[in-house]
Amino acid sequence: MSATRRYSPLDRLLIEAQRALDTTGGKPTAERGNPGAREADPVMDESSRRHAAGLMRVNHTGEVCAQALYVGQAAVARDETTRGHLLAAAQEETDHLAWCADRLGELRSRPSLFNPLWYAGSYAIGAIAGLRGDGWNLGFVVETERQVEAHLAEHLETLPAEDRRSRAILATMKADEARHADNAEAAGARVLPEPIPRLMALASAVMKAVAYRI
Repeated sequence: MSATRRYSPLDRLLIEAQRALDTTGGKPTAERGNPGAREADPVMDESSRRHAAGLMRVNHTGEVCAQALYVGQAAVARDETTRGHLLAAAQEETDHLAWCADRLGELRSRPSLFNPLWYAGSYAIGAIAGLRGDGWNLGFVVETERQVEAHLAEHLETLPAEDRRSRAILATMKADEARHADNAEAAGARVLPEPIPRLMALASAVMKAVAYRI
């Protein structure tokens, strides 16, 4: 029988630092195929291309934040089932991150220059949430996913009509986010009290405004 490896605090610090570097500066690898791969890459005018790229950059940054939030929560989660739930959701967010990165490249654009900052802030929020207990941990998952699901619905409405490739990616992401929220609720998530949801929405609005352009 193999023993479970125990990591020292330094090991954990190095693992988390490497994860942050991979998320913000590496090339993520998806476990699932890109849902937009079967759609033709449309020819768009310059204005439409820039708008689609701005939206996909926002979504890429959102996935950076989700990765950091879940990993930060998992780092301090008390229950192994909750930790496994968070890390499984984080892996699916890695798929989303890879798909958005691929689409940004196809649109001749790049991720947000502020992604390391977004990651650090989201990781800190996740760790703080996790320290309050697993019910609050899962409550942040639900609120995050519901807000992400809402902004993906907005993006699906405002994407250029001809950009079916981006649309296929966002539709799959939206379904995944809804499932993550439902799973967290079923696992015992607590409803976050005001003003936490409003503050999360405000922080998200700032991120979206900045990431769309930079």
